[in-house]
Amino acid sequence: MYRLFQQRSLRWQLLLMLVEFALLVGCVYAAVALRFWGDSATQIEFGRSVRWNALLVAGVLVLAMGALGLYQVHLRATWLGRLSRQGVAFVLGWIALTVLYYVLPAVYLGRGVLGIALVLGYVTVLGWRVAFLGFVDADLFKRRVVMLGAGKRAAEVSNKMRRRTDQRGFKILGYLPVGDERVAVPASALLHPDEDLSRWVRRMGVDEIVVGPDDRRGTLPVDVLLDCKQRGVAVTELATFFEREAGNIMMALTNPSWLVFSEGFNISPLRRWVKRVFDLATAALVSLVTWPFMLVTALAIRLDSGPGRPVLYRQERVGENGRTFALIKFRSMRTDAERDGVARWASKDDDRITRVGRFIRKVRLDELPQLWNVLRGDMSIIGPRPERPQFVDDFNARIRYYSLRHCVKPGLTGWAQLRYPYGSSFQDAQEKLKFDLFYVKNHNFVFDLAILVQTVEVVLFGRGAR
Repeated sequence: MYRLFQQRSLRWQLLLMLVEFALLVGCVYAAVALRFWGDSATQIEFGRSVRWNALLVAGVLVLAMGALGLYQVHLRATWLGRLSRQGVAFVLGWIALTVLYYVLPAVYLGRGVLGIALVLGYVTVLGWRVAFLGFVDADLFKRRVVMLGAGKRAAEVSNKMRRRTDQRGFKILGYLPVGDERVAVPASALLHPDEDLSRWVRRMGVDEIVVGPDDRRGTLPVDVLLDCKQRGVAVTELATFFEREAGNIMMALTNPSWLVFSEGFNISPLRRWVKRVFDLATAALVSLVTWPFMLVTALAIRLDSGPGRPVLYRQERVGENGRTFALIKFRSMRTDAERDGVARWASKDDDRITRVGRFIRKVRLDELPQLWNVLRGDMSIIGPRPERPQFVDDFNARIRYYSLRHCVKPGLTGWAQLRYPYGSSFQDAQEKLKFDLFYVKNHNFVFDLAILVQTVEVVLFGRGAR
């Protein structure tokens, strides 16, 4: 089972997707009724033949909304931003359906019915989302959480998850100090039960106790926690709670034993085989679709740089288990960009980037030759982005657990690319490692597929490119 669906917030997202799929199917049938209003015979006949067409329309539109990030748990956007994303998703869905109808005429729905269905679907989904988000954000339906601990470790939750969207699906009732730890959370957030803790937890309707004192040696009320657990209250370690709700691993909260004994970090032979099949199929499909863009890109680089200049650029990167390989990209910088042999990050408005290079980096066309690396087996479609050996040596020495990201193949795109902007510093590498380790710990086929769909949003909006 997809481990990430243990999160209540992600289960809400799954419910959102399923209901919207059903609503869009209903909109197709409603469009048939409106298109042939007054002609009941045609309505009935057309309605009988539209079943698979309705499923196709709904499926394509849901995928398009997923590609635009509308099913991301931590999507931070204004309502205007959500409206525009949904509009772009429906336009992309319409284009995709048009292409499908051209390739497979048997599934053609009809311009009138499709147009009405799209308009109805947009309005219906919008109305449903307003009601749904109001429902999910209501405190009545959130999981009630108590933090056992009020020191530095517990304060990380209040510091890192302050926004309302960060706490979608749960509500922190407060913090219970443990032992003599130094309190690091606001006094207004402290709890002072006036009765037995186990009885107080039941009276307050607590759903989960998160254990996170700075020092748990001889200070944890183990008997009380065990009693609460037996009565149906979840007891969760702080690092696990943060990982589950934030979608990354907070390095300040982890220790070697947590990494060893927590779920995940298991790469079975079956998982390797499934991932390799996924990589080959996706790389072949993307190559088939994008080869015209690659041809145009190669011609543009040649025209911009002149004859004799290379179109492709090979650079040594670190792959699985620390092995190096030659990564292939379309050249986007001058040929003398590193003439002194010193590796440098690409910076904003970097003067080493050519005119064509600036554009192809923005829309990620420069990454397409890496499909060859995927087909060769050097890389995967989904995984941590590969870094240069010079940077990796430095990060291994300065960042704890950095080497763990190399226990899987590097990827064309990844969880960190969706959740964190382009990194060009040591601090960025530290932050991205939180997401990379979350992927390494939790990766599976469904997670890979979700990342692949949401990567379309990154390409369309140019997030993270430099």
